[in-house]
Amino acid sequence: MSSRVTFLVALVSMSLAIATCSCGGKSKEEDQPKDESEPAVPNEQSVTTKKPDEKISLKMVRIPGGSFLMGSEDGESDEKPVHRVTISGFEMSATEITQAQYEAVMGTNPSYFKGENLPVERVSWNDAMEFCQKLSERTGQRYDLPTEAEWEYACRAGTTTKYYTGDSDNALARAGWYVVNSGKTTHPGGQKEGNSFGLYDMHGNVWEWCRDWYGAYSSQSQSNPTGPGSGSFRVLRGGGLAIPADSCRAANRPDGSQAAGRYIVGLRVVRR
Repeated sequence: MSSRVTFLVALVSMSLAIATCSCGGKSKEEDQPKDESEPAVPNEQSVTTKKPDEKISLKMVRIPGGSFLMGSEDGESDEKPVHRVTISGFEMSATEITQAQYEAVMGTNPSYFKGENLPVERVSWNDAMEFCQKLSERTGQRYDLPTEAEWEYACRAGTTTKYYTGDSDNALARAGWYVVNSGKTTHPGGQKEGNSFGLYDMHGNVWEWCRDWYGAYSSQSQSNPTGPGSGSFRVLRGGGLAIPADSCRAANRPDGSQAAGRYIVGLRVVRR
């Protein structure tokens, strides 16, 4: 695919605020403070690069600012303590970056499962950051990986259940591709049920890199946290096609070497 690219970026937002989100079933923690968010403002624009030869669509969804309880008391030890986090509004790609999008920017496709509309995988954290840098240079707008807090906030979309569709394995099957229903392959984005923000495949399909170094949580309330200042590993989120249900939970947070390109690891991008 030519390196001369025009990106058509459609910014699409949902009118539901976190406080009124109804997806994900009944919360296990009904006594938790309600999240309050400002509704997103619909916006759509075209961004043209300096070298326009081809057009490729990258759909961005507006995520309204708000607060939520990050982590889980029922999960792994590194998901504790649960703490309140406030997030400013930002934009996130509606689906995981596809192989066509990645190849248009990077000129290569490292994926094991080939297909233009399939999510790119076998991407290292370093590769993901290079993709964001090159995409920013070509569009004149700053793209980045989400912070771990942004990722979980966007995934939950106001819910407090394991998955944004509920707590059961059947609920997960409505939202994502994992070891039970994936058929041992990746799938194009948007085929499963999205959350109230309009995001798809936040559970399963491929793991997604976050910007943060992996580290322990603080018990203190935080605003727009960016993780530790240094570390040995980067944060992964979301689960994948060969992963059991419990590891696809919104709060689950494994780590990975930033130089390693694993076959079920991809990315999605944000703009702040």
